[in-house]
Amino acid sequence: MSSQPRNPYPTVDVIIELERPGRPIVLVRRANPPHGWALPGGFVDYGESLEAAARREAAEETGLTVELVAMLGAYSDPSRDPRQHNLSVVFAGRAQGEPRGGDDAAQAQAFDPEDLPRPLCFDHGLIISHYLLWRSGLRPAAPVQNGGA
Repeated sequence: MSSQPRNPYPTVDVIIELERPGRPIVLVRRANPPHGWALPGGFVDYGESLEAAARREAAEETGLTVELVAMLGAYSDPSRDPRQHNLSVVFAGRAQGEPRGGDDAAQAQAFDPEDLPRPLCFDHGLIISHYLLWRSGLRPAAPVQNGGA
């Protein structure tokens, strides 16, 4: 008797830093459960690179065109998402303009990363703390393969 393997679902998240004084980051207020604030992101489509998925999800949820600058890491704790086992590859990116909610984001807004709204969904508080360490030079990040289609 053969059974299909169960694997985590691949997702991406993007920390979008706006290119303006204070370097705020963009969060989205989720329209669907779990409700709260989150980094823009979502599922990787079949045949899509991680980088392309990150840019697509960022554009769909915030209306911003994002330049990816680094891959911060992968987050795979089975309990990170209450819906199912998702693993996320997280990117840092930058953009210009005003975010606006779209797709499954009820709202998109820029925040000082030291003064974030609550509640934050998933493990995004941890991810943002790692981002702040990276931004201060205390945590390495991997280069981005910008050629990813």
